[in-house]
Amino acid sequence: MQKWYQIFHKSTGLSPYVWVVFYILPFYFIFRASSTYEVVIGIVMILMFFICYVLSFISKGWLMYFWTSVQILISITMTLWFGYVYFSLFLAFFIGNIQHRIGFFTLYTIHLVSTIATINFGFVTKNPVLISQLPFVLVSLIGVILLPVTTYNRNKREKLQDQLEDANKRISELVKLEERQRIARDLHDTLGQKLSLIGLKSDLAGKLISKNPTQAQSEINDVRQTARSALKEVREMVTQMRGTRLEDEMFRIKQILKAAEIEFTLEGDQTLSNTSLLNENVLSMCLKEAVTNIVKHSNASSCSIVIEPSHTELSVKVKDNGIGIAGDSVYARGNGLRGMKERLEFVNGSMEIVSNNGTMIVIKVPNVFKQPEKEVGI
Repeated sequence: MQKWYQIFHKSTGLSPYVWVVFYILPFYFIFRASSTYEVVIGIVMILMFFICYVLSFISKGWLMYFWTSVQILISITMTLWFGYVYFSLFLAFFIGNIQHRIGFFTLYTIHLVSTIATINFGFVTKNPVLISQLPFVLVSLIGVILLPVTTYNRNKREKLQDQLEDANKRISELVKLEERQRIARDLHDTLGQKLSLIGLKSDLAGKLISKNPTQAQSEINDVRQTARSALKEVREMVTQMRGTRLEDEMFRIKQILKAAEIEFTLEGDQTLSNTSLLNENVLSMCLKEAVTNIVKHSNASSCSIVIEPSHTELSVKVKDNGIGIAGDSVYARGNGLRGMKERLEFVNGSMEIVSNNGTMIVIKVPNVFKQPEKEVGI
C-alpha cells in the first residue's frame, strides 16, 4: 500500500503543495461575477485545476502531459472569463520540474505562447479586470518566462551534481581496489619466493639434524638470514606505501572550499621534506576532517591554513571566521574531532582547539617518527 508521503515528487518535496494556500485567491475573482451560473462554473474549474495539478505530479508518461494540458486549458479559460491569470504561475513551476528535455521545451513553448496570446486578447477586448491589475499581470508574465527555465536548470544542475558524487565514489572504490591488488602483488613478489625458500631449507635442516648437524646448523642460519631479509623488505614496502600527500590533500581542500564559496588562504610550504610519510598521511586526514567540519557546521566565509615547520615538529593551524564551537554543537559532539585526536596520538602528535571569533585548530606532528627497532622473533 502506498504511503501518504509518497505522493510528493522527489525533486520538489512539499513546495508545490504549499502553493495550494493561494487557491483562495481565484474565489475573489469568481464571486465578482454577475450570475450564479458563472460562479458555479468558476468553482468547478478551480477544483478541476487542483485535481489535475496533483495528478500531474503523481502521474508518469502521457498521463502527466494530459493533465498538464487540461490545466493549460483551465488557465486560459480563467483568464478570459474571470481575468484570473495567476494559474499560469502554478503551471510555470510545474513545467520547470519536468526532467525530459523534449517534454519540457514542448510544454514550456505551448504554455508561454498561450499565456501571451490570452493576455493580449484580454487587453484587445479591454477586459477591465486585466487592465486594472496590469502590473501584476506583467509580473506573472515575467514569471511564466523565467520560472520554468530557472527551475529546470536548477534541477539539472542538482542531478549532475548527484551523478558527479556517484562517479567520485565509484572512482574512489576502484582506486582502493587497485591499491589492494597492488599491495597483494607486492607482498606475493616480496614474500613468496623467500617463504618458499625458508620452507625448503627448514625441511632440509630437519632431515640433516641427526645425520649432519653442521650442515643442518648452516641451513638454519640461512633460514634466519632469509627471514630477516624478508622482514626488512616488508618494512621498506610498508614505509614506501603510497599515502595521502599534503600537497594532494591541499588541492582537494581548495576545491571543496571553492564549491562552498568560502575564501581560502594558505601560508607556508605544503611540500614537506622533514616529515615522514606516515605523519604526513595522518596530517592530511586531519586537515580533511577539519575542513569538512568548517563547510558543514561553521557558517564561515573564509578559511586559512598556516604551515609552520620547525626542527622538531610541524605545526599546522586551521582557522575560520564562523560561529565557533559550542559545547552542545554538532561540531563538538561529533566523532570527527575524537577521530583526529586518536590519529594524532598514534604518531605522538597533538591537537588544540581555540574558539574565539571563529575556530582555530592547531595540529602538531613530530618531524621524526621512528618505528621500533626491535625485530619480531622468528
